[in-house]
Amino acid sequence: MTERPKTDTDDGEPRGPSIDAGAELDPVHPVAPPRPDGPGRPAGPDRPAGRAAGLTSAEVAERVARGEVNDVPVRSSRSTGEIVRANVFTRFNALIGILWAIVLLVAPIQDSLFGFVIIANTGIGIIQELRAKRTLDGLAVIGEARPVVRRDGAATGIPTSGIVLGDVVELGPGDKVVVDGEIVEADNLEVDESLLTGEADPVLKHPGDPVMSGSFVVAGGGAFRATKVGREAYAAQLAEEASRFTLVQSELRTGISTILKYVTWMMVPTAIGLIISQLVVKENDFKDSVARTIGGIVPMIPEGLVLLTSVAFAIGVIRLGRKQCLVQELPAIEGLARVDVVCLDKTGTLTEGGMNVTELRPLGDADEGRVRTVLGALGASDPRPNASLRAVVDAYPGTPGWRATAALPFSSARKYSGATFEENGAGGPTSWLLGAPDVLLPEGDPALDGIDALNEQGLRVLLLTRVDGAPALDAPGVSDGAVPTALVVLEQRLRPDAAETLTYFAAQDVSAKVISGDNAVSVGAVAAKLGLPGADRTVDARQLPSEREEMARALESASVFGRVSPQQKRQMVGALQSHGHTVAMTGDGVNDVLALKDADIGVAMGSGSEATRAVAQIVLLNNSFATLPSVVAEGRRVIGNITRVATLFLTKTVYSVLLAILVVCTQVEYPFLPRHLTLISTLTIGVPAFFLALAPNKERARPNFVRRVMRYSVPSGTIAAAATFVAYLLARSHYSGPGALAAETSVATLTLFLVSMWVLAIIARPYTWWRVGLVLLMGFCFLLVLAVPALQNFFALKLVGTTLPWAAVAISAVGAVLLEIAWRLVDRRFPA
Repeated sequence: MTERPKTDTDDGEPRGPSIDAGAELDPVHPVAPPRPDGPGRPAGPDRPAGRAAGLTSAEVAERVARGEVNDVPVRSSRSTGEIVRANVFTRFNALIGILWAIVLLVAPIQDSLFGFVIIANTGIGIIQELRAKRTLDGLAVIGEARPVVRRDGAATGIPTSGIVLGDVVELGPGDKVVVDGEIVEADNLEVDESLLTGEADPVLKHPGDPVMSGSFVVAGGGAFRATKVGREAYAAQLAEEASRFTLVQSELRTGISTILKYVTWMMVPTAIGLIISQLVVKENDFKDSVARTIGGIVPMIPEGLVLLTSVAFAIGVIRLGRKQCLVQELPAIEGLARVDVVCLDKTGTLTEGGMNVTELRPLGDADEGRVRTVLGALGASDPRPNASLRAVVDAYPGTPGWRATAALPFSSARKYSGATFEENGAGGPTSWLLGAPDVLLPEGDPALDGIDALNEQGLRVLLLTRVDGAPALDAPGVSDGAVPTALVVLEQRLRPDAAETLTYFAAQDVSAKVISGDNAVSVGAVAAKLGLPGADRTVDARQLPSEREEMARALESASVFGRVSPQQKRQMVGALQSHGHTVAMTGDGVNDVLALKDADIGVAMGSGSEATRAVAQIVLLNNSFATLPSVVAEGRRVIGNITRVATLFLTKTVYSVLLAILVVCTQVEYPFLPRHLTLISTLTIGVPAFFLALAPNKERARPNFVRRVMRYSVPSGTIAAAATFVAYLLARSHYSGPGALAAETSVATLTLFLVSMWVLAIIARPYTWWRVGLVLLMGFCFLLVLAVPALQNFFALKLVGTTLPWAAVAISAVGAVLLEIAWRLVDRRFPA
């Protein structure tokens, strides 16, 4: 990376840390050292006259040799070994492996097909996760923070892992403190330690003060010397864990784990009863009894469900990676699909980065030439100008001869900045403030006349005020009595894809809330241009109630909010969540960190500050708000399709358990060999589920995954088991002689296949050409097995006569009708 984040964004737009009329903090500044002390950057109690010297190359090499390097790995994904272990060493794989080994000893190879299928499925899972790992690792390198250190007299951006003990690391607004250290330079340096202490108020740092990894800069600048690196910096380890790609808990994964727990409880006693029934009570051929017993146990295990979920997530990561979207936590794909409220910054999200000065309006008897000079001096006093001040600097270059004796960096809480100058030819020092007009002046001030008209055009307006003397710039009442001097009018450009993205969210029943530090009227004008509903009813966040319930009601009734403070952003997220909403928060500045951390899903821009990227679950490396619909669509595809295929897998588990119970109760031979159920599972579950899990799906994600899956799979499995067992009992009463058991098994297999195919046909709805083709292809494959003698022999399937085969078809037709009735009753009685 050749850039590192600048902070102080106004609504998410990349800007530097400076003076903005209500902008929030800026996220992308070039890697360049802060200016040395000189004109406009005075030495003082917080700013030593000389810069702290960094290490030499020789000193760095010496520390590396001693192991004093920040070698804590921050991985974007699981290691290869972890991926292999997670896919291979599962309790179900262990159980299936034991059963497979037994079948290999006592039965033909056809009955051990289920073991080969598991090996193939596990291999597919490993390959897909490794592909996802490569994608994530590559994206993580692109988005990696590169702190600036001083070495050999120059400032250089290096990877976080390259910092050594004693390095002098420079800090600017939005920079994350990556190792523990001690402040050596401070220029009004304010550090937010909320992620460590929970205290949201920033802490003013002075030389000699400690600074902990995991905190981040909200205003000012400076440098610190690294005192603890690597694993000695405990807070750095916490930050690593917080920002690492992990397979954390999600409703989908938790639901599947719950299902598997219940399945295990049902499977164990049922399997024991089946073993006793087939090996002790019935005096059958031992090897055949073992094979049929294992044939009854294996399909109880929904082993493919976990695998398919991992594959679906992994492929989702790969697809999003191609769109420059870094998913730092897999369930974030799922989470964003469940979102029903998305909170957006204006600048950098709805508008593009960069601004232009379109007008300068001197107020009163102010001289325009002097105003231009003052603006140039203010721009020169800030080493990292944000987008607003950068536009001012471009329009009004600095003038030599102005010496700053004090400076106040921009803060999104204050919404203004300033400096005190010793002017050439002036009688004494004069302080100047630049920021939000309605913050610097009391309501009703004549200087505010006409500003609303500019805001209604979507323009941003800065106010320049003069304060005589040299008051403390950070004093609460410093703007009292300030003399309005000029208005600076800035123009922002709308993102061409913003309106389309907002339209997408509206069509998907996702409410968009624009929350900005800018003037509410200006924010509303921008939102109106994009066609956002409710843009004509903007709310000044300073008028919002502080009580959570009242704030939540206010948020429900409006969509556009201006003059929102960083702490209010966090409160707004919490208020929406208290009303049952799943909230996504987008941002790129340090003022967004607390809200991003508290939101259900945090989305950071790739050009955002290091702190925002560290706490966000999703990073849009291309800085495009238009990427979010792709993430939502991918999440909905994963959740909707996994819900579909989970019903298939659980239907199989239900009918397998019920068939085993019926066999135990009636003391008959288990109707299937492993090869029969492998064939049925492959054609009605395994192959179709793979394609259905990866197909497009725009259905909105809904909660209660376990309930929604079980309400369909239980009646479906019950009907399938009942139809199969009835056909099996009819066949037992019809056939006799040496080949009777094979004929009975064939009838039962035909019945179970047809009923399972109807379950598949229901789940495949709504039909498309490829879904219909998939169902028909599976049916054709089964007919091929019945028609080709070699396949008949391989799978031990041969329909004898016509009476029972047609009876099986008739029973299956009744089962299909019952399935349709059951699904409709479930939809009516237990709506999702």
